[in-house]
Amino acid sequence: MATLIIAEHDDVHLNEATAKALSAAQALGKPIDILVAGHQAKAVADAAAQLAGVRTVLLADGESLANRRAEPLADLVLSLADKYEAIVAPATSAGKNVAPRVAALLDVMQVSEITKVVAPDTFERPIYAGNAIETVQTSDKKLVLTVRIAAFPAAATGGNAAIETIAAPADAGLSRFVGAELSVSDRPELASARVIVSGGRALGSADKFQEVIAPLADQLKAAIGASRAAVDAGYAPNDWQVGQTGKVVAPELYIAVGISGAIQHLAGMKDSKVIVAINKDGDAPIFQVADYGLVDDLFTVVPALTKALAN
Repeated sequence: MATLIIAEHDDVHLNEATAKALSAAQALGKPIDILVAGHQAKAVADAAAQLAGVRTVLLADGESLANRRAEPLADLVLSLADKYEAIVAPATSAGKNVAPRVAALLDVMQVSEITKVVAPDTFERPIYAGNAIETVQTSDKKLVLTVRIAAFPAAATGGNAAIETIAAPADAGLSRFVGAELSVSDRPELASARVIVSGGRALGSADKFQEVIAPLADQLKAAIGASRAAVDAGYAPNDWQVGQTGKVVAPELYIAVGISGAIQHLAGMKDSKVIVAINKDGDAPIFQVADYGLVDDLFTVVPALTKALAN
C-alpha cells in the first residue's frame, strides 16, 4: 500500500504546502503519489513531479475540479482510496474543506493538523490553542491526515516522477462555484513568508496600522500580519490574521508590534525561528515566547527602526 497526497495549487502554481505535506508523508515509510486535481493544471503536475521522493503524479483535469470544490474532489479521492493506506492533505483552507468529507465517506477518524509522525499509526498534534501536545494513535486501517505545514520543512526538488492522467469525476451538482474575490499584493504570501511584521490593537486605527507597520515591512520585504483584535477592530483585513482562528505561520523572523500575545495568537506564530516583540507593557505574554523584546512606545521605536534600516 502507499500514501496519497492531495496537492495544494491554483491550477497554475504548486503551493509550497504540498512539499511540506510530502515531508510529513515520507515519515510514514510508504511509496508516495501526489494527486493534482484541477482544470488545465498540467503545469502543476509537472512541478509536483519534480519533488524528490514522489513515485507517481496523478493528474485529474476537468471542469468539475475547477475552483477546488470539496464534493467532486472528495468523490475523486474516494475512487482512488482502495489503493492507498494513507490520504494526506495540507491543513490549509482547501485541505480542511475536503479531508473531513473524505474521512466521513470512508467512515474513519481524521487525525487533524499533525505536527509530528511518531510512528505510522501514531501522531502528535497541538490542542488547547497549542498549550498542550496530544499523542494520537489510530487503529483505522486507512488514515486520513491533515498536516500543519508550519511544523515541517519543504521536501527537496530533483525528482522525476511519472505523470499519469486519470479521469475527472462527473459533477454531482451538490455545490456550485459562485465567484471569488482575490486580494492582490506585491508582498510575500503570509503563510509562506520568511519575514512577517504583525501589528496589534495598540496601533489604534487602520491609518496608524498602515503608517507604522507597512514601511517596516517594506524595508524587510516582509509580509504583514495582524492579531485577531486588530482585525476585529477593522485595522487590517481578515486574510492578514495570524492565530488559531487565522493563519498558522513559522517564518524565520516574526516581529510582533503592539501585540499583547493572547493564547490564540501565540498558537499561530510561536514556532517562528526568531520572535521580536515590541510592546510598552513589560508584562505582556508575548515576551514569554520572544527571543528579543523591547519595552517601549511602538510609535517611537518602529519609525526609528524603519529609518535605521533605510540608511
